[in-house]
Amino acid sequence: MKGIFVILDGLGDLPHKLLNEQTPLEAAQTPNLDFLAARGALGYMYPIKPGFIPESDEAIVSLFGNDLISSTRGQLEARGSDLKLTRGDLAFRVNFGTIDSLAQGNIIDRRAGRTLTTEEASILAKAINKIKLPCEFVFKSTIQHRAAVVFRGGFSDNVLGNDLTYIQGMNLYSNKIVKCKPLDDDENSQYSANIVNEFLEKAHAVLNNHPINIERARKGLLPANFLLIRGAGIEPPKLKQYKKWISSSYMPLEIGFSNVCGMKNYSFEYPELTGIDAYENLWKGLRKACKHASNVIQKNIKRADYTYIHIKETDDPGHDNKPIEKKLMLEYIDITLFRYLRSIVTQNKIKVVVTGDHSTPCKLKAHSADPVPVLFYNLGQVPVAKKFCEKECRKGELGRIMGQELLQKVGFVK
Repeated sequence: MKGIFVILDGLGDLPHKLLNEQTPLEAAQTPNLDFLAARGALGYMYPIKPGFIPESDEAIVSLFGNDLISSTRGQLEARGSDLKLTRGDLAFRVNFGTIDSLAQGNIIDRRAGRTLTTEEASILAKAINKIKLPCEFVFKSTIQHRAAVVFRGGFSDNVLGNDLTYIQGMNLYSNKIVKCKPLDDDENSQYSANIVNEFLEKAHAVLNNHPINIERARKGLLPANFLLIRGAGIEPPKLKQYKKWISSSYMPLEIGFSNVCGMKNYSFEYPELTGIDAYENLWKGLRKACKHASNVIQKNIKRADYTYIHIKETDDPGHDNKPIEKKLMLEYIDITLFRYLRSIVTQNKIKVVVTGDHSTPCKLKAHSADPVPVLFYNLGQVPVAKKFCEKECRKGELGRIMGQELLQKVGFVK
């Protein structure tokens, strides 16, 4: 194996008062990451371009050298959810969310409080799939609040989703739902928007009156009474191929991306959420992800040229303003995954790149345009003490990097 590329989702952050005005990465004890940093180089990266707030799909597409128009979130999410697609099928990424009412249109929570159990999501998905539309469709719940939907037929994807926060490239933030709208005057675009809006209205009626949500409200939990959709796509993604790479990815987006890129992806069944403690579930997932990634490398160290590892859980504390939780997660990843990497990379002469797909500052509870830190372990023999964190990376010898040039800059691609 020549190189390992690790993306810690939502890694970048800003100083927080709960951490004495440090970022989670600055406050975390990360001796193994610092070992790699001391024998490598640091820098900072804009995953897409300065001033742009990237979504996860946009970031990974860019980091692997592609243009944003090469794919859509809906297509990648659906493919990573094992939904079959033919050209013209319209795919969206979906969140189970909570609104006050259709009349008021206020989004209370985009993730139904992170308390929607796997069983509840599955039951709600079955009810949604009974909706009657002028076309066939399939709706699938995936992990926690996440889902994907595909409308079968010859649709247009020149339509906006119903959550302004996730309109590609617009970098807006709004707590108001909107109707799906066509982006041109084409009849098919209008038809596609109408079908999606009809589906969303009928889905709300099903969800709002479902026994699952009535019981959740009785317990004081947020009902999963609305679907928030984004990333419309009908065209198969056209991404650069990485056939000599393997991937350790377990969320639908990254699974779909890895598969489309020609990587051999090694995944695992994510732990089911069975109670209301979302972070207990996230920690189960994180522990499993770190162990899984280490096992994948161990089994393929003589077979694959490069490995792509994506760790999702570090993004969630950023969205929930939990800087201490994010710090603890970074420390856990360091003493598990990065301790293992430290033990193998020197003797096997494996280079390592560690970065984030975007910044998710805890105090903002959302993605931001802030750059992400980059660590490039390049087998340096003379260690120079360094701390892998945003502040040090801003001063690093790699300097400022654009996402599309990262893998070429570190020599992982020609």
